[in-house]
Amino acid sequence: MTETMQLSKADVERLMRDPSPDSRADAATKVAHAFSDAHLTDAERQLARDIIAAFAHDAVVRVRQALSENLKDSPDIPHDLALKLAKDVAEVAAPMLASSTVLSEADLIEIVSAGSSAHQTAIASRRDVPAELAGVLVEKGSEDAVSTLMKNDGAQVDEAHMEKALTRFEGSQKVADNLALRAKLPITITERLVAVVSDKIREHLVTHHEMPADLAADLLLQSREKALVGLMAENESVDLAALVRDLKTNGRLTPTLILRALCTGDIDFFEHAMAVLAGIPVQNAHRLINDPGRIGLKTLYDRCSLPPELFDMVRIAIDVVRETQYNGLPGDRQRFVESVIERTLTAFDTIMEGEDIDWLIRKLSGSASARSQAA
Repeated sequence: MTETMQLSKADVERLMRDPSPDSRADAATKVAHAFSDAHLTDAERQLARDIIAAFAHDAVVRVRQALSENLKDSPDIPHDLALKLAKDVAEVAAPMLASSTVLSEADLIEIVSAGSSAHQTAIASRRDVPAELAGVLVEKGSEDAVSTLMKNDGAQVDEAHMEKALTRFEGSQKVADNLALRAKLPITITERLVAVVSDKIREHLVTHHEMPADLAADLLLQSREKALVGLMAENESVDLAALVRDLKTNGRLTPTLILRALCTGDIDFFEHAMAVLAGIPVQNAHRLINDPGRIGLKTLYDRCSLPPELFDMVRIAIDVVRETQYNGLPGDRQRFVESVIERTLTAFDTIMEGEDIDWLIRKLSGSASARSQAA
């Protein structure tokens, strides 16, 4: 071997004397580094190829892994050897699957169809993922693989792929959030994502992707309102009277904020908000809201000039407050929200697929708008 061949005669002699896994892994690394050296003679390259082929059959995973890691970017590795490493256990296969250009699209499709989640995820992370391969990943890949594919801007993921991923992994926060982080999204996908992604990712959608101006404004408002409701839930010492007055002064005491707080069990905020909007003492608002005949609540609601289409949901939430022993124990808030949603779905006697307060508010407001336009 020439001096450029990093696996020296001394290395081979040491390997013969000490055939330990560490020695073999070190030797595999050296010969893999030397394999693409342009100064190798034909005889030396064939010898290197034979040594690599032998290491590819080594019983120790660490040896094969060292080989794969150091050959992953080589354009000269024989196809059969690249494919053998790519079909090995995940620790060995991942570097080749993620980087090797020797593997064909057909090879990768075969491995996606038969491989593990780790194999699929490595393929989904490749710098370039052609459309056909992306389609197979969406169709057959694991949640981790599809999630990785969705955030890979080097993958040719079209609108149909995105729709399929969201449908196949409905309820997967990981898939939805990663899809939302792509550099470009069709507006139809953007509008579908806003209802299912996390609050932080929703703000990213609003600021980085095309959507109707009114929808963007609504989403930003929704995010601020949810954050405020969450803060009130965590801080029992908040001065509600001062907070409500400040919100009203700044035009932020919106019907959706009031309803959102009530639907998460914050009856105190609701009473203070209604009192400020109606211009009456909070004690009076409390008595009207708790009027057994319901007339008091309707009178107060109308005086506050709140949207008529949301009244029934307010009434349902107050009924749940009366019937539920909501005392702030762990899980109470979530159980309360679930009770409001269940009662609302039952009361409206319609098929709704929503699973949260945001969806119900949008649905009820949208239905009311449609009725107004039809009239």
